Amino acid sequence: MELFKAMEQYDYEQLVFCQDKASGLKAIIAIHDTTLGPALGGTRMWNYVSEEAAIEDALRLAKGMTYKNAVSGLNLGGGKTVIIGDPRKDKNEAMLRAFGRYIQGLNGRYITAEDVGTTVEDMDIIHQETDYVTGISPSYGSSGNPSPATAYGVYQGMKAAAKEAFGSDSLEGRTVAVQGVGNVAVHLCKYLHEEGAKLIVTDIHKQAVDRVVEQFGAQAVSPDEIIGVECDIYAPCALGATINDESIPQLKAKVIAGSANNQLKEARHGDRLHELGIVYAPDYVINAGGVINIADELNGYHADRAYKKIGEIYQSIEQVFEISKREGIPTYLAADRLAEQRIERIKNARSTFLQNSHNALSIRRSHR
Repeated sequence: MELFKAMEQYDYEQLVFCQDKASGLKAIIAIHDTTLGPALGGTRMWNYVSEEAAIEDALRLAKGMTYKNAVSGLNLGGGKTVIIGDPRKDKNEAMLRAFGRYIQGLNGRYITAEDVGTTVEDMDIIHQETDYVTGISPSYGSSGNPSPATAYGVYQGMKAAAKEAFGSDSLEGRTVAVQGVGNVAVHLCKYLHEEGAKLIVTDIHKQAVDRVVEQFGAQAVSPDEIIGVECDIYAPCALGATINDESIPQLKAKVIAGSANNQLKEARHGDRLHELGIVYAPDYVINAGGVINIADELNGYHADRAYKKIGEIYQSIEQVFEISKREGIPTYLAADRLAEQRIERIKNARSTFLQNSHNALSIRRSHR
C-alpha cells in the first residue's frame, strides 16, 4: 500500500501508528480534516484480516467523520481510530491506557469516543491517561453510552425518508428489516415497536436476536435472508458495504435507512439506488446522533439541548432529498455537497481573514 498516495487521494492530514508490545496494542489513528475544529471520531476494535485492511478502514471512517460533523453543523473535524484485535479476547486495561497516552500526545488534535468493539467502560480507562475522550461515564459529567442518541437520530431520519417514499412519516404498520441488532439497533427497534412498526431482524449473534424477538415481537431470519425479505424499509445496522452488486438485485425495500457506517460498498451503488428510485438516507447524516450527543459534552453536557439538535437530523435528511431532486443527483452526492460547501466556506473565510491581516500588517509597515 502506498500510504502517501492513499492520503493524497482525499487530502488526509495525518496517520498515526501506535504500538505497545507489552499490552499488545496495535492502533491506527487517522485524522482527515481539521478545518472546522479538532478531529472527533470513535475508536473501533476489530479483528482485521490484514494491517492494510485496518489502515483502509481507518482512513475511510475518518473521512466519513469529517463529512458527518460538517453536515451536522458541528465545529469539529473528522478522525477515527482502529485497534487491531478481537475485543472479546485481546482487550485489556494496559492496552487502553497505552492508547490514551498516544491520544494525549496529539495535544487535542484528535478526540476519541466509543465505537464498534469498545464501551463506555473502555473510555473511562482511556480517560485515566487523557482528557481528549468523550462518551465516558455520567459520573464524570459525561453523557455515557452514545447508542441511544444514535438510535434516536436514525429513527428521526427514517421517518423523514418514509415521508419521502410514502408521503407520510408514520411508521405504523411499516415493515422494517434490521440487519444487525447491537447496541444502537436495540434502541432503534424499541422506537419502531412503540410506533407500531413490524420488525424483521438478524444478527450473527443468536443471543442478540433472541432479545429483540422477546422484547419487541420481531421475526428472526438468517443473515443471508435479510437483504431479500419483503419489507418497506431496510435498516443496515451492522458493518458497512452491505449495499453492493450482490445485494441490490435482492432488495425489495423502498427505503434504506440505518445506523451502519459506509453502507455503500462503492459510490456507483448509490448511483444504482438512485436509478431504481430507492430512497437512500445517507449513512453519515442519519447516524450522526451519537456524535452530536458526545460533542455536546465539550460545552458541558445538557441532554435536552443535545437531543433537540439530534432531532434536527429529520430536517437534514429532508434537505438532502431537496438537493437530490433539485439537482438530479443521488442522495449520497447531495449529502457530500452539503458537507463540502460548509468546509469550503470556512476555508475561504479563514483565507480571507489571513489575507486581510497580511495586508493590514503590510500597510502598517509601509507607514513606519
